[in-house]
Amino acid sequence: MGVTYKYFGAPDGATAARVPVTMRPEELGGDELGMGGMFTKIKPETMAAMVLTGIQGIPLNKVPPLELVVLHPDYAVVKLPMTVVDPLRGVGEESVGAAAFIWSTVPDRGGPRDAYNVYQLLHEWQDFSHRLHEAGHQPYCLVWP
Repeated sequence: MGVTYKYFGAPDGATAARVPVTMRPEELGGDELGMGGMFTKIKPETMAAMVLTGIQGIPLNKVPPLELVVLHPDYAVVKLPMTVVDPLRGVGEESVGAAAFIWSTVPDRGGPRDAYNVYQLLHEWQDFSHRLHEAGHQPYCLVWP
């Protein structure tokens, strides 16, 4: 089985905190859990590290921590720093490809290891970052077992 991560956008922490309770996007005023979000098995910490080390060149030990919004026995909601999505909006194919290659060679870390899988994931994350920006939302992640 394993943990599932649902990335979504919300205007603020209060709205993000209501996502697991309602699970109905129309009540949130957007498509937070609809087409605008992303389901993945990749931890938010790993996504942050992939973008910040691969695109921004930030050392792994300098990746900022996630902010806990809700901790419930059945789920958690965390907020990701904007620095995890903003860098992807302005980069081209070469940067995404280089980041995918770099991340695929980093030893002893979680996440996908194949450069092409990393490349596809970064492209999905890039699309997600554009949708967040257009909606004026912050990135959040719903985590449940």
